Amino acid sequence: MRRLLTPAFLLTLGLLILGEVGARLFFAHSVSGRFEYGFSLDAGFMEHPDGRVELVMAGGRRFLPQSFQRKRPPGVFRVFVIGDSVTRGPSLKQAYPWFLQEELQRQGIDAEVLNLGVAGNGARRSRLIFLKILDYDPSLIVLHVNNSNEYEDEREYRRAQEFKGWHPRHWPMKVFIFRRLYEAKMEKLLWRLVPQTIRQRFAVNDADAEVAASQNPEKWQQWQRLVAEVTSANVALARELRVPLILLTQCRLDAQGSNPARLTDEGLDEMARNLAGRAGVLHLSLKELFAPLDFKDYFQDSSHLKPAGHQLLARALAEKVGEILAQSGGAHRVSSASPGRPE
Repeated sequence: MRRLLTPAFLLTLGLLILGEVGARLFFAHSVSGRFEYGFSLDAGFMEHPDGRVELVMAGGRRFLPQSFQRKRPPGVFRVFVIGDSVTRGPSLKQAYPWFLQEELQRQGIDAEVLNLGVAGNGARRSRLIFLKILDYDPSLIVLHVNNSNEYEDEREYRRAQEFKGWHPRHWPMKVFIFRRLYEAKMEKLLWRLVPQTIRQRFAVNDADAEVAASQNPEKWQQWQRLVAEVTSANVALARELRVPLILLTQCRLDAQGSNPARLTDEGLDEMARNLAGRAGVLHLSLKELFAPLDFKDYFQDSSHLKPAGHQLLARALAEKVGEILAQSGGAHRVSSASPGRPE
């Protein structure tokens, strides 16, 4: 035992302890949920003593940088938009949440619209964000409902659960500094040394696994039920708390082969229609919005929109907001509005 307790060993141990304490004290937002891969309630929401909340990239949530006051200012119509990469858009100011804010402000509404789109988020990870933003007094929640990310949700959930285990192989990774060194080694050093063909093979294998899972009828039905159950729970909670909710259902552009291009909703519209129509819950279908138009001009690929598509969607959402405000007596209308500010 004495042979182990050498000055060098004690110095190393002391440095590790100092490094761990320092990381958790001074980089708390980076540590929070860091290895929960999006299955953390608080990750990405950085609260400051002055009441300001920052949206940051942390804990598997790559939020676009934005900030707002924890307590909603009087008269401000605060909108949280939850979704995946479609919501996130090509950039903060080229995505429909930003265009929605501008449109509402043009109408004299003191609007603050926050873009909470995170690429790859499915129903379960979006549910956690939904629960978190209820702390911030939303005037309206726009929930972009999609069913194409459940493979990613399931994969990341398995990773998060596995890491929580106490198998001996996880013990060193319970120390934050070891985790970061491991990631730096794998992602910033060793991964770059791996030949491109090998990296592509791993990516293809993961894509093949996703395609195989999506083509499994039982797995697909399981995901469909999951999306419906989680969305229904969100609607029930919003109604219980009397928070207005817009269900925005995704559609996909099918333009392959020689057949005419068409839009499909994979059953999302029917699900949302069954949940909407109740007090405070509205539905907007991307398929119904774009179908009467030359819709190929608005899509970047099968799911993502071009800026023109984001702008059109924002105007349609603004009309829905008008319905909500009409029900509430037209509150939040002012002569001049101050925009929500990105970081």
